[in-house]
Amino acid sequence: MAISKAKKNEKVALLAKELEGSTTAIVGTFAKLTVAKDFELRKVIREAGGKYRVVKNKLAAVSGQGTQVEAALKGLKGVNSVAFTAGDPVALAKVFAKWAGDNAEFHFKLGIVDGKLLDAAEVKALATLPGKEELFSKLLFLINSPAQRLATVLNATGRDLAVVLGQGVKKEKFAGAA
Repeated sequence: MAISKAKKNEKVALLAKELEGSTTAIVGTFAKLTVAKDFELRKVIREAGGKYRVVKNKLAAVSGQGTQVEAALKGLKGVNSVAFTAGDPVALAKVFAKWAGDNAEFHFKLGIVDGKLLDAAEVKALATLPGKEELFSKLLFLINSPAQRLATVLNATGRDLAVVLGQGVKKEKFAGAA
């Protein structure tokens, strides 16, 4: 079924607006994906802060011009879909990879993160990285750790002195000549 030129322009403008602020895109291909599974995938990606679209290859290439995900959308062949986000790329890759692992109909083709093109293996590797929240907590632990250790050492000296003095008092080592 042919789409009118006006409808194509409308779709291109809508996708271009959505892609404008995106820093990450993951392109995949699917075969025999049911409507129920497609709906489930869209829900999972939406919960991760991303958007998911089944795209026509030429319209995707035109829509992506001038965006950070332009390289991922050029030269697509076959049936493709794209998930994109301006948020955490790892969170999107994790939920997408988990869903793709449970559904054999879906396969990764490529991805792009902050202008760097990734192949399918790199997209899967991205999904194994810790998320932003986990990285922040590890960083804060590493920043806080030396201060905690210093405080422990400083407190240990005073505590050890108090213990020695307490034992000396118990054994009456400090009793003067009366």
